[in-house]
Amino acid sequence: MLATRLSILIPVYNEASSVAAVLDRVVAASASYFEAEKIHADLIVVDDGSRDESYLAVQEFSRARPEVCLKLIRHETNRGKGAAIRTAISHAQGDFCIIQDADFEYDPADYPRILQPLLSGDADVVLGSRVLNTALRRPFGFWQAFANRAITTFAGLAAGLDLSDVETGYKAFRTSLAQTVPLKSDHFGLDPELIIQFAKRHARVIEVPISYHGRGRDEGKKIGVRDGFAAFGAILRSWLFSAAYTDPAADMLVAMSRAKRFNRWMADTIGPWIVGEVLELGAGIGNLTVLLSSGRHRYIATDTHKEHLYELRSRVDHRPNVELAVCDFSDPADAERFRESADTVVCLNVLEHVADDLAGLENIHACLRPGGTAIILVPQGPQAFGSMDEVLEHKRRYTVEELKGKMAAAGFQVEQITFFNRATWPGWYLNSRILRRRTLSRLQLRVFDLLVPVWRRIDSRLPWPATSLIAIGIAAH
Repeated sequence: MLATRLSILIPVYNEASSVAAVLDRVVAASASYFEAEKIHADLIVVDDGSRDESYLAVQEFSRARPEVCLKLIRHETNRGKGAAIRTAISHAQGDFCIIQDADFEYDPADYPRILQPLLSGDADVVLGSRVLNTALRRPFGFWQAFANRAITTFAGLAAGLDLSDVETGYKAFRTSLAQTVPLKSDHFGLDPELIIQFAKRHARVIEVPISYHGRGRDEGKKIGVRDGFAAFGAILRSWLFSAAYTDPAADMLVAMSRAKRFNRWMADTIGPWIVGEVLELGAGIGNLTVLLSSGRHRYIATDTHKEHLYELRSRVDHRPNVELAVCDFSDPADAERFRESADTVVCLNVLEHVADDLAGLENIHACLRPGGTAIILVPQGPQAFGSMDEVLEHKRRYTVEELKGKMAAAGFQVEQITFFNRATWPGWYLNSRILRRRTLSRLQLRVFDLLVPVWRRIDSRLPWPATSLIAIGIAAH
């Protein structure tokens, strides 16, 4: 059993009287569990500009307990709990993170029930719900309970999830997920922002009951009315305006996942050529996988980006016929694992990313059984290469002659070249070549997708080039 690394994120602001005791409790309460589960934990403490001696208290704890792996970071000024957590996330190196407040409201003895769904691979995010619990719980104050219900309801609407307690201080999640979503809230708005951003990535969220020992304002509770309004603002911003990935190229995949009519059009176009066992190379987050894999006996979806595969896993979680694997088909050693394993190889909007595309095509050929079919979709038209191609890290846009020639050189008999999606050519040329935009307009995409039934009828008659080429090649052995 391989060891799991856990980063415990502890934001601190004016908690000199409690922080050392909380750190002691975190270490003591979880020691036997961590040992049994082979979890190596590190503590990341962010002092958020405390005006008391919180920073010194943590330093003293670290000196007294050198066996504890503890990293102490200090904000020179108070920026807010959300900012402290964002700083801690950026420094996390564990497989998973859990947020731990520097007071006694939350009990580290609950770590096993919070972490278990992550360790078993059943969840990407776990929320410790103070509402679901049947154990010890100090009741909320009336207005705190009212605000929590309102924020949870609104955040659940934005995330598309039925949640019970979005403002809980106990949140655990995959580190790589949190480090690749854009987070902006500096204060308590980070709680709903995290969940909304995770939901955009199709993260699997589980709530588990926890014990809760709430404190009042006279005991040091810092959240107030202004924080409630800030949380609603964070929900609106995250819901309507925030990207799903910090990487703009990856965020375009999420945007395209919402173009359901267009994705169906593409799937219907290539569907008649798909037979037998299928290998999809460069599946991304599965915008086409979820459509093409339905009804297939065996469908293997691969990508080089592990975070994409995590998201894809959540989208095909209940399809036992779908297998996922990390694979860079431009690497002969990676492709060798799939030698003659497929009747059909699907490679959509991927070949243009490969530096040596001829070698990539040869590897695709090697993955096919004799007489198998390769379905290759690439962007057309070097004259349209522009800023959007640069963001997407395209190496090239193809001509018919170039694509045919390279497929033939790789050993394929090219059966057919289809010109696909003339409808977006003017918009692509305008945005990428003339306006030099580097992001995909959600509004333009929404309008285009609504009109896909029209585009499908008239696409072949439009008097300009197609945005993409679809090549069908038969593997000659």
